[in-house]
Amino acid sequence: MMKTINKSAKETVKEVWHAFIGIGRHFVRTLDHMSWPAIIAMCVVIALFLTILPLVITLFIAALIVKLAINVFGDKKQHG
Repeated sequence: MMKTINKSAKETVKEVWHAFIGIGRHFVRTLDHMSWPAIIAMCVVIALFLTILPLVITLFIAALIVKLAINVFGDKKQHG
């Protein structure tokens, strides 16, 4: 028998919910098997990632804007 690919919105939401529950259970089992120092190290790494990543993205966008401004308002001479 063929599997239907056209699901209702309710079925899709239910499937996503079950996936999140499965991920949550896996995460809790993983934490249960980790030692306290490993959990602390994981929390520090996550905190550093969440702190540094937005800074890097912001600085990258700022550098792009500065480069664009230099190109637009910079030297108007023709090269050639």
